[in-house]
Amino acid sequence: MASLSYRFQNSFWLYSIWGVLAAIGAGYLVGTLEFVGSALVVIVPVAILLVVGVLMEPRFGLLLYLQMSFLVNFLARFLPVSAPFGLMVDAILVLVLFSIFVNGKKMQWNRLRNPAVYLVGIWFLYNILELFNPEAPYKPAWFFHVRTFSVQWFLVAIILLVVPVTKKDIRVLINSWLIWSFCGALWGFKQQYIGLTTAENIWLNTAGATTHLIFGHLRSFSFYSDAAQFGGEMSGLALVCLIWTFEKKDWYQKAFFAFLTLVFFWGYVVSGTRSALFVLLAGFPFYLLLKRDFVKLALGFCLATPLLLILLYTNAGSGNYDVQRMRSALRPMEDPSFLLRLQNQQKLSAHLKDLPFGAGIGTAADAGNRFSPEHFAAQIPPDSWYVELWIETGVVGLTLYICMLIGLIGIGVYHVWRLKDPWTTYVMYALLAEFFGMAVMAYSNPVLGQFPTSSIIFINSILLASCYRWDHPGDELATKPVANS
Repeated sequence: MASLSYRFQNSFWLYSIWGVLAAIGAGYLVGTLEFVGSALVVIVPVAILLVVGVLMEPRFGLLLYLQMSFLVNFLARFLPVSAPFGLMVDAILVLVLFSIFVNGKKMQWNRLRNPAVYLVGIWFLYNILELFNPEAPYKPAWFFHVRTFSVQWFLVAIILLVVPVTKKDIRVLINSWLIWSFCGALWGFKQQYIGLTTAENIWLNTAGATTHLIFGHLRSFSFYSDAAQFGGEMSGLALVCLIWTFEKKDWYQKAFFAFLTLVFFWGYVVSGTRSALFVLLAGFPFYLLLKRDFVKLALGFCLATPLLLILLYTNAGSGNYDVQRMRSALRPMEDPSFLLRLQNQQKLSAHLKDLPFGAGIGTAADAGNRFSPEHFAAQIPPDSWYVELWIETGVVGLTLYICMLIGLIGIGVYHVWRLKDPWTTYVMYALLAEFFGMAVMAYSNPVLGQFPTSSIIFINSILLASCYRWDHPGDELATKPVANS
């Protein structure tokens, strides 16, 4: 007893000394670095706790990865410091990868024998080889785009397959997605009907005015990178919640998801993102095909056709800005911006006809403007995810990428059609339809390469490719890892 008391007294003095030193250090940082010092005093202890949490439990790292994917744009816009916040997402993935090796005995390594890993791995390998593309004017720029092109997807595939993810973990990931998106919708409404903050006005006046103020109407962008990203996410969540409205059995659950469908659909409307309409137009019929419910597919076609005909061949509702924006999405050949995109693609075709492997990763869009602004790839805006891939990886790379998407969708369909667990089935229906809809939308916007959509697509694609892991009816398995198979 005396020995324990002695050790406690020694520990008490030791902790007291460390506490005093920490307080002095915190006071010094705040006094000398002011705002930055105050931020460090708060951030460093939290960061240490998060790192320890990830190292102890890789599943926590997956959740942290998703949260950071939503936070990254918010931090970049509202914090008064310039920092590579996107690299924090990469750091989290690398830390989770390290954690799965630390906890290797608990991991399900045999699950790496999954066709999705091979598809994503081939695309990743091609991206590595692009580092040696002789056409690239500035080699280090490769690093800035390869992360969202393939590195993060490959890391997520490895992590999500070997980590013993449970149904409860999937619920937490999906709920996080819904909560962040709901908050994003509310913030978009605030921008549209109340006004912008100082930081948002600065961004709008310096970077976003030409694309986010159309005939005096604001395109809400919430805390996302831009209105296209916001609109795509809202349309995707509207689709997911609409599907769950049909799939749920209890009336109060149907009412809840119907309410969320309306909220997210209106979020899409205030974004003014015309191409996001195709997430719904492509995703919902795809869901009905997954269900193999041809009666409802025919009924939906009969209900949707009059609305589309009204938008296509009449001027009804043209006095409403939002209706007119949706109408212009269905009349692309009357849209000057779409015609300009076609002209740009013709120019690119002339440049790329002798470049089957493209101009090199990092030569177009933001990285191109930053590192090689005089290069043709940087001077012609891609205005599309697929066009950006075509510019940077060539027709060979674009073909590989599209084949990968088709392969992942095919794998998802194969596994979803074999599911028997009701909960897993309706969740995967929605994720697969949203994945398909976002792939269609990517023709017009680079949303698949931006946070948080890219992270959600990476996660969902691997969940779909391994959804058989949770095909065990009964709540008793909802919180337990599924045994190796």
